[in-house]
Amino acid sequence: MPQSRYYGEYGGVYVAETLVPALIELEQGLLHIVPDEEFQNEYRRLLRDYVGRPTPLFHARRLSKELGVEVYLKREDLNHTGAHKILNALGQTLLAKKLGKTRIIAETGAGQHGVATATCCALLGLECTIYMGADDVERQRVNVERMKMLGATVVPVKSGTRTLKDAINEALRDWTTNVRTTHYVLGTVFGPYPFPQLVRTFVSTIGFEAKAQFTEAFGGLPDVVVACVGGGSNAIGIFSAFLEDDVELVGVEAGGLGIETGKHAARFQTGKVGVFQGTKSYVLQDEFGNTLDTYSVAPGLDYPSVGPEHAFLHDTGRVRYTYVTDTSAVSAFRMLAKLEGILPALESSHALAYVIENAAELKGKSVLINLSGRGDKDLSIVISYDGESKKHHGGMRNA
Repeated sequence: MPQSRYYGEYGGVYVAETLVPALIELEQGLLHIVPDEEFQNEYRRLLRDYVGRPTPLFHARRLSKELGVEVYLKREDLNHTGAHKILNALGQTLLAKKLGKTRIIAETGAGQHGVATATCCALLGLECTIYMGADDVERQRVNVERMKMLGATVVPVKSGTRTLKDAINEALRDWTTNVRTTHYVLGTVFGPYPFPQLVRTFVSTIGFEAKAQFTEAFGGLPDVVVACVGGGSNAIGIFSAFLEDDVELVGVEAGGLGIETGKHAARFQTGKVGVFQGTKSYVLQDEFGNTLDTYSVAPGLDYPSVGPEHAFLHDTGRVRYTYVTDTSAVSAFRMLAKLEGILPALESSHALAYVIENAAELKGKSVLINLSGRGDKDLSIVISYDGESKKHHGGMRNA
């Protein structure tokens, strides 16, 4: 494969031959349609008039005073549909329509990517099917009803772990069968090339906006940028603008009930390099290469692998990857709600928790957190959070 399809040794195309023509078509769309002035004008217009961009940069003053750290939030929770996911969903559905596709499929864990994709399909008049793990359907019932209201068919996936991994498997099977009429809007910087680069192209808006906003407001750059990492789209979205700058970048994975319990999704802690769902990256797997089950209180982080660019950034040391536990994330959720009147998604709460629990070493620094989504969808999880998880206290560790 050409080196452009890889991030160091990571990435590539590991798929059935049936999908290769579709991926080549998608690559041509990325190279020739997406950069085209007409496409960009339409995409930027919809970002402004429909999505509501640019999203604000917010100085969390009460939280900053509490921690002794200057905390700034990139408010992706204020996008239409409530998360950064619509940046990618809108870009891919626009591209799919220009490629002549009439049907869209997508996977979703926390439900935000599913809602964003269903929203864009309603806007553009495209048929939409969303695959979602059966357990996630129960955890994210409100988002399931939102998708249905938007005209999408939601398919609960009852195989395997009944979570995001299995939803992706089913979406890939569907795409293989219906590849001529259907485009798969993969929701993160994962999967076979060109998906990691395609998704990165659309979500990089987050970082370039934040960089310009911070520079305009303060005449410089933040000391630290922090984002949660599941598949990795919100993190790549904000990191992309700062990779060449003297800014510390921190990615926060899901520590679940603690690394020692095995019930987590911290790929850089115990994962090994392998091939999974079309790409080469770090994967949580056993000694025989079998993919391990994962767990997180945040459905969007409950995934056994991570985008290949993150694997490259980990190995080169440009980004420091760590983790926080469920307990820390839920506490951070509650703290931001009480101090700033903002309900963060449980995914984003992992990034927030890192800053809270490392406030002493961050003291006096300016920290930019990508608040990738809003937490309305997680209220029932936070309310019902019980003592079993609270027994497993754990902070952060460096990968």
